[in-house]
This record gives sequence, C-alpha cells and structure tokens, in this order.
Amino acid sequence: MSGPTALGGPSRFGRVLGPALDKLQKNATWRRHPALVSACKHSLDQLPSISDSDPTADPVESDPSLLDPLIISLDPTTPPKLALISLECFQKLLSHNLLYGEIESQAQDPSTPLSKLISAVLKLPSSLSDESIELAVLKVLIAAVRAPSVGLRGEILNQFVKCCFNIYLGSHSLANQICSKLVLAQTLAILFARAERVKARTVSIMDMMDLSDKSLNDSTLSNFAQNFINEAMEWSGADADLAGPDAELAAEDGLVVFKNLCKLSMKFSNTGSGSNSGQENTDDPVLMRGKLLSLELLRLVVENAGSFWRTNEKYLGAVKQYLCLSLLKNSALTMMSVFQLLCSIFTALVLRFRSGLKEEIGIFFPMLVLRVLENVAQPSFLQKMTVLTLLEKICNDSQAIIDIFVNYDCDVDAPNIFERIVNGLVKTALGVPPGTTTTLTPAQDQTFRIESVKCLATTIRSMGAWMDQQLKIGDFTPKNSDTDGAQSVDNFSSFSVEEGSDFDSSVSDSGSEVSDASTLEQRRVYKLELQKGITLFNRKPSKGLDFLINSKKIGSSPESVAEFLKSSIGLNPTMIGDYLGDREDFPLKVMHAYVDSFNFEKMDFGEAIRFFLRGFRLPGEAQKIDRIMEKFAERYCKCNPEVFKSADTAYVLAYSVIMLNTDAHNTMVKDKMSKADFIRNNRGIDDGKDLPEEYLSTLYDQIVKNEIKMKADAQTPQNKLPNNSISKLLFDLVNWGPAEEKAVGANNLLIKHIQEQFKAKSGKSESVFYSITDTGILRHMVEVCWAPMMAAFSVTLDRSDDRAAAAQCLLGFRGAVHVTAVMCMQTQRDAFVTSVAKFTYLHCAADMKQKNVDAVKAIILTALEDGDYLQESWEHVLTCLSRFEQLHLLGEGAPPDASFLTDQKTPQNKPTTPQTLPSSKQRKVDNALQNPSVMAAIRGGSYDSVGPAGTGGASALTPEQIHSFVSNLNLLDQIGLFELNHIFAHSQRLNGEAIVAFVKALCKVSITELQSPDPRIFCLTKIVEIAHYNMDRIRLVWSRIWKVLSDFFVSVGLSESLSVAIFVMDSLRQLAMKFLEREELANYNFQNEFLRPFVIVMRKSNSLEVRELIVRCISQMVLSRVNNIKSGWKSVFTVFTIAAADERKAIVLLAFETMEKIVRDYFPYITETETTTFTDCVKCLITFTSSKFSSDTSLNAIAFIRFCADKLAEGGFSTDPDAQKDGADVNNNGTLIPGKDDHVYFWVPLLDGLAKLTTDSRLTIRKGALEVLFDILKDHGHLFSPPFWASIFETVIYPIFSNKSDVLSDTSTEDEASSALETQILASRCLVDLYPTVFDAVRPELGSVVNIVVGFIKSPYQQAAGAGVAHMQRLMENLGSLLTSGEWEMILERMKEAAESNFAAFTRIVRMMEDVEIPDNKVDGFSEMEIYSESELINDEEEANMETASYAIVRMKSHLSLQLSLLQCVYKVYNRFWRCFSSPHVSLIIEILSSISCHASKITSETSLQSKFHQACNLLETSEPATIHFENEAYQSYLKFLQSLLHDDPSLSVQMQIEPMIVSVCEKILKMYLNCATETAPEGKKLHWTLPLASGRKDELAARTTLVLLVMKMLNEMDRGQFERNLPCFFPLLVRLVRCEHGSGEVQRVLQEIFKYSIGPILISPRS
Repeated sequence: MSGPTALGGPSRFGRVLGPALDKLQKNATWRRHPALVSACKHSLDQLPSISDSDPTADPVESDPSLLDPLIISLDPTTPPKLALISLECFQKLLSHNLLYGEIESQAQDPSTPLSKLISAVLKLPSSLSDESIELAVLKVLIAAVRAPSVGLRGEILNQFVKCCFNIYLGSHSLANQICSKLVLAQTLAILFARAERVKARTVSIMDMMDLSDKSLNDSTLSNFAQNFINEAMEWSGADADLAGPDAELAAEDGLVVFKNLCKLSMKFSNTGSGSNSGQENTDDPVLMRGKLLSLELLRLVVENAGSFWRTNEKYLGAVKQYLCLSLLKNSALTMMSVFQLLCSIFTALVLRFRSGLKEEIGIFFPMLVLRVLENVAQPSFLQKMTVLTLLEKICNDSQAIIDIFVNYDCDVDAPNIFERIVNGLVKTALGVPPGTTTTLTPAQDQTFRIESVKCLATTIRSMGAWMDQQLKIGDFTPKNSDTDGAQSVDNFSSFSVEEGSDFDSSVSDSGSEVSDASTLEQRRVYKLELQKGITLFNRKPSKGLDFLINSKKIGSSPESVAEFLKSSIGLNPTMIGDYLGDREDFPLKVMHAYVDSFNFEKMDFGEAIRFFLRGFRLPGEAQKIDRIMEKFAERYCKCNPEVFKSADTAYVLAYSVIMLNTDAHNTMVKDKMSKADFIRNNRGIDDGKDLPEEYLSTLYDQIVKNEIKMKADAQTPQNKLPNNSISKLLFDLVNWGPAEEKAVGANNLLIKHIQEQFKAKSGKSESVFYSITDTGILRHMVEVCWAPMMAAFSVTLDRSDDRAAAAQCLLGFRGAVHVTAVMCMQTQRDAFVTSVAKFTYLHCAADMKQKNVDAVKAIILTALEDGDYLQESWEHVLTCLSRFEQLHLLGEGAPPDASFLTDQKTPQNKPTTPQTLPSSKQRKVDNALQNPSVMAAIRGGSYDSVGPAGTGGASALTPEQIHSFVSNLNLLDQIGLFELNHIFAHSQRLNGEAIVAFVKALCKVSITELQSPDPRIFCLTKIVEIAHYNMDRIRLVWSRIWKVLSDFFVSVGLSESLSVAIFVMDSLRQLAMKFLEREELANYNFQNEFLRPFVIVMRKSNSLEVRELIVRCISQMVLSRVNNIKSGWKSVFTVFTIAAADERKAIVLLAFETMEKIVRDYFPYITETETTTFTDCVKCLITFTSSKFSSDTSLNAIAFIRFCADKLAEGGFSTDPDAQKDGADVNNNGTLIPGKDDHVYFWVPLLDGLAKLTTDSRLTIRKGALEVLFDILKDHGHLFSPPFWASIFETVIYPIFSNKSDVLSDTSTEDEASSALETQILASRCLVDLYPTVFDAVRPELGSVVNIVVGFIKSPYQQAAGAGVAHMQRLMENLGSLLTSGEWEMILERMKEAAESNFAAFTRIVRMMEDVEIPDNKVDGFSEMEIYSESELINDEEEANMETASYAIVRMKSHLSLQLSLLQCVYKVYNRFWRCFSSPHVSLIIEILSSISCHASKITSETSLQSKFHQACNLLETSEPATIHFENEAYQSYLKFLQSLLHDDPSLSVQMQIEPMIVSVCEKILKMYLNCATETAPEGKKLHWTLPLASGRKDELAARTTLVLLVMKMLNEMDRGQFERNLPCFFPLLVRLVRCEHGSGEVQRVLQEIFKYSIGPILISPRS
C-alpha cells in the first residue's frame, strides 16, 4: 500500500494520524515552527510500530508524544490553517474511538495528552475568531461527547458548555451560532440519553423556539446547521450512546450540565448593586441572548427527560434548588421571549414532573400562569396568549388536569388551581366587564375569547378522555380544531382528543399515593367547608368561628382558635385584629392564647413587636388596641424578664412604637416626630426611670427606616355586574372578582414573598402526591366547572358569529355532555343538552345562522356518541330532530302531517299544498305565504313552545321575514335526512337502559307532536321503526321497551282526536304485523304483551270507529299470521270478548264472524299453544251468548262450544283413565283447578263456561247450555279420568243445583220462578240420564246425586217434587243391578227422609185452615136487603178465607199425589229388584210404607179439616182432595208388599215377623171400615134402631170396601194354622161385620165364605 498507509503504518490509529501529521509537516516551515516539524517527524517515525493486535490498547498511553504535533498546532499563535488540520484529525480520532480516557477538569492531569488536547480545543475559539476554526471546534466537541471511549466529566463539561456559549455569543457567523446552539442541545440529549441507556435522538432546528433569534428564520442557515448536526451524528459508532459510561456516571454528568445551565440562566437576571440591584438589564443583547440560550436548553432538557430523570431524586432536587430558583428570578423580566421560555419549562414540569414537584407547582402556578390569566382588563397580549397556549397543552393532558384537581383543589393547604384556571378562562372568554377600562383592541379581545373557549373545551374533553380510559369506554375522540374550527363540524365526523404524550409516569412511584374518590371527596368537602368558614369569618368573625367549631374543623378551645387565626391562609387581617380586640369572654381568651403562642425570647423589642403584628392589623378602636398591647407587653416581659422592670414599661413603649410607625410612614402626617420627641415621650416609663437613650435611639431608627407592615385586607369590593338578562346570570355563575392591576412582570415583592414560601416549605416533609383511577372524582370537578363553562360556551355562542369560536363552544358542549352523561349527573347533563338544543334555533328558524346549523350537527353527533348515557336528555335531542324534520318538509314543499290526519268532513274544494316545491325562490316564497305551517314557523316561538314553532300571532309577515326564512331553510340543506335517520337506525347499538330512555323520550315527544294545534306524525312513524329495529333484543330489554310503547299507544289511542287515534291504531297494526312475522317459542308471553294495547284501547275507548278498527285489525292479523300466533291468542280473544259486549251490532257481528272462522278453520292453532288460550276462546264464545242483538248469535256461540268439544275429542284430548292423581282439584271458590294432565286444561274452561251459562237469565240459553253440557259429558265422558269426573261434578254439575234456592227465591217473579224451575228439572233429568252412563267412574258421587234428586222430592213445588220422584225412580231403575247393599240402603234412607219431610206439609195445611171460616151456603131466613148489607161487611174476609182454602186444597191435592207417587215408586222398585234387598232394605221399605199409611190415616182423622174442605169445594165447585182414596191406596200397597214378602221369602218373613204385621194392618183396616159403617148414638143415649147413613158416609164406605175385601181375602187365604192363631183377634171384628147393616153385599158374601170355609171347620173339628 502507498500514500497514507505508508505514512501511518498498519494500525487504524496510524492511518488516521499519519496523513494529518504529514500535512502539518508540509504546511509548517522549519524556521517558523521547528517544534511542530520536529514533533511531526518523531510521531511519524513511531506510528509504524503500532499494531491492531489489541483493539483496546491505547497507543497514546505507550507513547504520549504521539499527540504532541496536534497540541502544538492548536496553540493560539499557530496559523489557523494548521489548527484546522489538527482539529480535523482530532475529530476523526474521536469519531473512530481511537482515543481513550476520562477528563474531569483541566487541572486534574495536565500531563495527559488527551487532557491537553481538549483544553487546547476549548481555549481556541476565544483566541482565534476564525469562522472555520469555530465550526471545526464544534465538530470536535460533538465528537468528544459522542465518543464512548472518551469521558468528559465534571468541570470539563462546564468548560465545554462555556465554549459553546462563547461561540454562540461571540461568533460573527450566524451559521456558527446556530450550530453551536444545536451542539449544546445535542450534547444535552446525549448525556441524558446515556443515563437512561437509550439511543440519543438527533435534535432538530425546530426544537429551537427563540423567536428573537432572527437567524432561525433564514432557511439557508437553518438547513446548513441541521445538516451539520446530522453529519456529526451519522458515523460508524451508531450505538455510541449505549456504550458510554454507566448510568450513574452519566446521571452525574447530566446533573453537572443541568446545574450549570440553571446558573447561567440566573447569571444574567440583573446587574448592578445598591439601589439598582434587582433591576433587569435588557440593554445588553449579549447577556439576554445568553439567558435565552440557557433557558432554551433547560426547556429541551425538561421536555425530553425520560422516566429515569423524572424519578431521580438528585435530579428532582436540582430542579427544586436550581431550576425553580431560575424560574423565580427570571419571572421579573418583561422580555417576551424569556416569559415564553419560562412558560414552556413550567409546562414541561407540570406535564412530566408534577409528582415530584407538587409544592413547587402549587407556588409557581398562581405566580406564572394565574397571575396573567386573571388579568382580564389590561393584560399583555403576547404574554396572555402564551399563557393560554400553556394552558391548552396542560389541558390536553387528561391525566395532568385530573392530578391538578386531586392534588391542589382537594388539598386544604394548596390553592384551588383547577378552579382558578376554569374561572380565569371563563372571565377571559366572557370578555372585559362593561364599564371597565381596557388596553385590548376588539380583535385582541376576540382572540382571547376564542382561545379561552378552546382551552375550556379542551379541558372538559380531556376529562372525558380520562374517564373513557378508566371506564374502558369506546374512543370519545373529538377532533382537535386548531385552525378552522368550523371544518370539524362540516366534516360531520367524530373528533379525536390529542393525548398528552408527556405523561408523568412517576405518578405511580414511591413519591405518590394512589387514592380513591371517597377519600378525596372527604378532603374536598373538608376544604370547601373550611373555605366557607373563612369566608364567614371575613364577614363576621364570630359567625365564621361558630361554623368552623360546629363543623369540627377547629377545636372549641381558645388555644385551637388562636392557632387557627395564626396559621390559616385567607383570613382578613383586619377581622383578626377586630376579633382579638373584642372584650367578650371567649374572644379575650383567644387573644391571650394567641399572644402566648409567640416566643419572644432573646428578641429585640422592635423586632418582637414587628414579628407580633405581622399576622393581623391592629383595630382602629383604642380600647381594643389597649387590650392587645397590654397582653403583648406581659408576654414579652415573661419571655425576657431582664429587659424591663415591669410589664407597664413594655406596654407604654409598645404604644409609642405604634404611634411612631404611623407618624413616620403616613403621608398625611406633615410634621414628623423627631428622635428627640420620641425619647422625650418615653421618659420615666421604666418604673419611674428613663430607658437608656441609646436603646430608644436605636429603636427609633429601626422603625423609621423599616416600616412595620401589616398584611392587607384579603377582600376588595366587588365589581358591579351588568344588569342585562343573561349576562348577569352568567357573570354570577363564574363569580366575577376584581381585575388584578399588576405589572406584566412579577415585582420584587412578589418574588420575595415566594422565596419566603420556599423557605417555609423547605423545612417541612414532602407532601404526598395523590394519583387516582376512580372516576368518581369527576363529579367534584364537574361541580366546580360546569356552571362557569356553560356560561362561557353559552355567552360566546350567543354573542359571536365567528365560526371557529362557535365550533369550540360546540366541542365544549359535547365534551360536557359526555362527561356529565356518563357520570349520571342529571342536572348538569340536562343543562348542557338543553343549551345546545336552544342554540339550534329550530324553534325560530327565521333567525337561524350558520352557527345554529352547526349546533344541530353537534346535537346529532352527541346523540350518536353518547346515546347510551343521555337518559332524560333524549327528549331535547328528539325535539330538535322533530323540529328539523318539519322545517325540512316545509322547505321541500310537502303538505303538513295534519293533512293526513284530517277527518273526512274536510271540504273537497279546499286547496292543498303541492307535493313538491318549485326550485324557483319566488315560487317558494309564494307557497310559503299560502302555507299556514310555514307562516307559523316564520313567526317563531320560544324553545318550550308546542311544536317546532310557536303558534304565532295574527300579525302579517313582511317579505323580508319570508325571504330570510327561505334562505335559512337552505342552510339546513347541509344536513341530510340520512344523518337524521341514522340516529334512529343507530338505536340498535344502544344498551338496555339507553334504549328504554330513548323510547320514553320518543313517545313523549310524539305525544307533544300529536297534541299540538298542527298535529304531526314524525315521531310516531319513528316509533314504529325503532320497535322494528330493536325487536331482536333480549327478552328483559324488549319487555321494558314495549311497556313504554304500550302505554304510549294506549294513551294516544284514547285520544279525543279521532283521526289521531285511528292513525295510531293503524301504526300499531303495522308494527304488530311485523312482530308477528317472527316465531315465538312456547311458554313465552311476548305476543300477548305486544297486542295488549289493542285490548286496553278496545276496553276504554268511547269511539265506535276506533273499536271497529281494532276488531278489523285483529281480524286481519289473525287471518294473515295465524301460523305464527302463540301467546297472542289471549289478546285476540280478549278483544273479541270485549267486542261481543259492544253496543254496536256491526262490531259484534264482525267479531263473531272472525271467531267463527277461527274455531272452524284454525282450531288446531288454538290448542297447540298454551292451554289458557282455549280458555280464552271459550270465554269469548260464552260472551257472545250474551249478545242482545241476535239470539241466533247466542245459540250459535253455544253450538260452537259444542263444536270445540267435538274437536277436542277428535284430537284425542283425553285425560288419562289410569291416572289416579292427575285430574283437577277445586279451590276455595269452587273453581275447577286442572291437575297435572295438560289435556284437562282444555276441557275445564269449556265445561265451566257452559255451567255458568246455565244461570243465564234467558231460558233458551239456559236450556241450550244444559243440553250441550250434558250431551258433551255423555258423548265424551269416556275420555275423562275418575279424578277429573269428580272435579266436574264438584265444580260444574253441583253448582247448577246449588243456586236452586236463589232462582226460586221470593223476590223472583212467577214467570222467572217457573222458568228457573223448569231449568232445574231439566238439569235433574239430564243428570239422572248421565249418571248411569258414567256410573263406574263416578260411583263415589252417588250420594250427592241422590241428595240432589231427593232435594227435588222435598221441594214445596208440586212440579219439582213430582219430577224428583220420577227421576229417583228412573235413577234406581237404571242403577238397580249395579248398586251395592250399602248404596241401596243409602238410597232408601234418603227416600224415607223425603217421605217423612213431606208430612210437615200436611201440618202446615192444618194450621193454615184452623182460622179459616167457610161461609154457609144457605141464605134462608134473610131478606135480599139483609144479605146485601151483610155481604158488604164480610165480603173481604170471606174472600180471603176462600183464597186460603183454595190454596190449601191445591196444596193438599199435591201432597196426596206426591205421597202416592212415593208409594208407587217404592213398590215398583221393590217388585223389580226384590232379590237385591236384604232385611235392612226391607225394614226401610216397611218403614216408608208404614209411615205413609199412618200419615194417610192421620189425614182422614182430621174431620174438621175434611168438613171445611167439603164446604169450600162445594162453594168453589171443585173436587175434594181424595183423602180416602189416598188412605186406601196407602194401606193397599202396604198390605200387598207384606203379602208378597210373606209369599216370596218365608224365611225372611219369619225373621222379620211379617205375619203379625199383616194381622195388625188387617185389624186396623177392619176397624176403620166398621167405624165408617156403624152409626153411633149420641152420647148418653141408646140407639134403638138403625139409622140410614149420610151420603158422604156411604161414599166413604164404598171407597173402603175394596180395601176390606182385600183384607178378608187375605184372611181367607191363610192356612188353617195361621188363621187359627190369629182368629181371636179377627173373630170379634167379623161378628161386628155380620151385624153391620150398611155394609156392602160383597163384603157379606166374602164374610160368609170366611165363616163357612175357615171358621166353620175350626168349630166343627174335634178339639185335640
């Protein structure tokens, strides 16, 4: 190799150094630079011996002289050309990592070649003012910092910074100045990146923000500088930053530079001394440029510090010690560039270091930011704009704004920064108060307003972004609008919040504490109450202290109150002095405790009184001052007992000092007190002696030179507020205070005060920085800011037509709605939504502007983004949409909705609005004039007026108003109906709670529309759409939705407006048709709930048209959707049930027609759903039976019930015959309760319904229902199980007979009673016919059935009783062979009871006739006149007696007939089933026959009754009761029964002793005949001859002849043994018969036979 390789040798070091040394040697002459040439030659000779065998070996370490040529060439006396060669070589050596070593200071090791070389480079710019040398030095410096093998640490870094500063400040090249600035910035980036072990970024020229540096505006210079730094950073050692010193050393290096920069930034703050000290020197541009550079570099450091620096305690300590001091001192400068840099640094501290700088930020925020922000009237424009920009950055960081509120507004010892920020921004947004002098131009004021509103909007949106992040809500990202605020509204898209990238990650570190909202809430409440107490104290001290003590903010002891007065911030010093001077007991104790809390030990008297009076202002009253000074003197003497002899001395001297202070420093006092006067005034005060003159002289000088200053009052008078309407309210909301009249820069007094605060806090422990994730804290933030924000947004939007300002206000409104809605703050949410809704001006379209259209867009976006949380606020949103839609239709020229709702009575010749409005503007105007809706809209109205516009007035419209309205309608074209409809389509995405609230609001707005003078149907149609969109929601949500919609449809369906009600019902029909398209699963109730509004309206509506429409709607739905109807059948049948009882015949017939089709054609659909469906169907049919319009309809309904039963039977709906437990039970009300068998459910309502029809008032219905009921039971009874049969009897059949006494009550008319009796008899007959057919299943019911029939027998009505006997006979005949012995015994017992119960009827007849006198039919012996006159007197009584007798005769005949029927019934049953009877049965029969026979004898024995009957019958010309016949029949049946029993079953006869019974009966019969045939003599007389019988006795004797013949035949037919045994009883009677002359001839013949054939043989035959 040749060239450089040959010169430098084989090593990398040599290849870099060799060519440079060769060039130096060639350019230097031996004569002028002998040392340089000699050194170059020596080094060139040594380079070939260096090798790269050890890459880490340092060639310079083995031979330090290798770098001597470079060191020599950098001497200030060397030509710049040689220095450039050396600098270039040095830069290459550093860039290739060929030099090694660490350098901390120039004096550390001057023998080190590297140290010498660096020192030479750093000194070079100040010695040589060559531009190329300066640029080369900068390259070397940046390479030295980048080189990982070279460490610049400690003092050398400060020299490094100083060198760059010198180049920046002293160079004549603007390019070099910019490059030096970038080198410094890049150096800082490298140093701070090494500490975090990350790659340093290349700084950009854009990072430099010094607006006063004009060179930054030169693009050529800027590009040159940027390329310079880019080339310096682009070299082979790309990872040099990561290969440098360890993190700890790198951190120390960074701190060294940081501290140095802080010192440099303070070095140029002020100059001079003495009286000029503290005054800024802005005339020296070099000094100010240095300050700006240092502050700019500090800004870069703070803004780019990573997590390591944000948590490093040393760094945070340096920030507090140096940077905060720099900020404090520089805040006095008025240079705008300085203030901007201070604000940028402070912004970075807040955004990135707030967790470690809580106290410092709390101090600087009011001084640096709030001081400027709250100056509304006379601020510096650029300064306030800088503050507003700062606040926008802070407010853009959502976590920062939350942390500020948590750590300051919720901290008792910290200022309310967040609240003051909001109020300051609001004051700025509202502008300068009226009547206040201001230095702002209108343009500047407008700019302030827009920027303030922008900051407020950013604040509330950041709160929302933080809330979304914590709650993991979908991105609420309103787009930031920096330039054209209106563009975001035009785009009609969602907005994005720019998250602050500088999140303070140290919040979660050890220096902070995570808290929850409840803890912070307690702190916040505590602070608010404390502030309230302080406010009360400043008005009236005693009231404020009472409040604080009662709320336990301070203790009740004097010591606690004194400590509060001494340490609390915000107390009015004047009020403290007044309270301490009060003579009341407790304030006096507090004053003593207050003074005793001071320690004046070893304190000069003047210093002590100054220290004492620092906390309050002495009161003006002398007595109060006296008490305070007296206590002060006592305390001072107690702390310093050696100073004065007594406290009186201190007391007098204190008064003198106060007077001197006032005299010396009050400008109103002209004649000042001299020192001699002061000394003379205080002679003899020390217990009669003088204080040392020297002491008093010193005290005098102290007071005169340094005034004893007391704190100013905490409060100043409030500015007067404007009196105009909304402004006054909004100004009240933001709590306007006085405008601060302060200089732009912080004065020395403020700086001194803040320094004292730093000193006071330095001795305290670090306050805890709180971090929170609980979104509950937002509630307290909103409570603080919502009213001021709404004031700012509302006033700005109302007053300003600037579109950018309006856009920011609307963004703020949207953000506020989002936060308040999600946090469920109803009042605040509704306030914001209402404000936006009012600003749409849709209620007053003639006044609408572009900002109002933007408000419409905003409210639509709000609905789309925050619909899940709007709740009640949906009403305002939907109201706006309704009004917008009407205006849109008016603009299109569409006819008003009222035209669709008008009645048919509207005249046909009425002109209508054309369907489409012509495009011509003039045509629009003409149509507007003709359209009443448009005219009302033009007139406008208030926001709360009904409808989208007020009702308007009668005044005529001007052409200007109309043109303005039409042009404003064109503005609304920016919003299409698509966006409008998108809200309703978007309802599918709302959560469950939100959709319910949405539907509620929609229904409410719809009702408002329909009730307006000009009804509209916009929301009504949307309700149908919404319901359709949300039908697929889960059951719980849909049920809640439909509950709301159901109430709505019912409410509107019952509207007084017929057209509205009909339209609503038709809308419900459409919705129901859509709903019925979906299939419903079994056992659900959706369809029934859906159709319920039809039912309610049908039941409550007074409109025939509405009811008829409902019936038609239901009919249409059933016939078209029958396949899908499940639970909806219940509502269908309920509607038809109501229709069946309607007053309009057409409705009844229409409903029945549909019912007929349903039952005939779709019966399987009824039974395949819920079993209650069939119940409803039956109930409906039963209701139709009550139709008053057509009996055919009623009977057809009953027939359809039977049809249903037949269909059930055909369909196999039978109960399980084998089931012993399934079936039905009966509840307490007697209602049939189906059992486990589902099929029972179908039969129960059918049978129960028919049973209820049996009590109908109409006979035909009752009879029809009975026949159908029992026919069904008879025809289909085989399908029922025994338990079900038992239930049927219990709940269906028995109740038919249970109300027998009711229908036959005394209150019933004769026709009603007869009709009811006929029904009961029919029911009994049907029951008797049914029971044998199902006897096996219902055997246990035999007793109840028999009781029912016996009940008829016991009836007082002949018809019922006779039917009862016949039915009992029929029942026994049908069941005879099936009955058991016990069942027969039970039946016979009931028969016996029935027979005996009827005996009482005869007793009642006897009693009835006791007092009845039958008139004599003979009138002989009376004249005609006498008969007439007598008849007048007794006519009424005789008539009554005859009526009673007539009734008794009828009753007697009925009674006899019934008894005979019973006899025949028993006798016939016995004859048929005698083989089934045992002795108990026979005994019962004998008892029945015997009792009837005895009863017959009792009847005939009542001769008086018979006589009366005879007379009455003669008078009434009617037949007498056949009592004798009845007696004969009774005994005859009795005898025949006994005779047959004796012949049929001899053994049983013997057992039951039948023979004696027969003999006894025969004897009784013979005696009765003899008594009738024998005429007895009167008492006391003897009958000498036979008298002829009366005709009545002859008839009776003839009637009894048959019975006697029967008895005699029975006697004659006895065998000899029987006859002979009983002959002693009969013989006397037979003898009497022989003697009876009035007996029948036949009786005599039979008697002859008895004597001849029975008695004769006994007498003739020999006795044994």
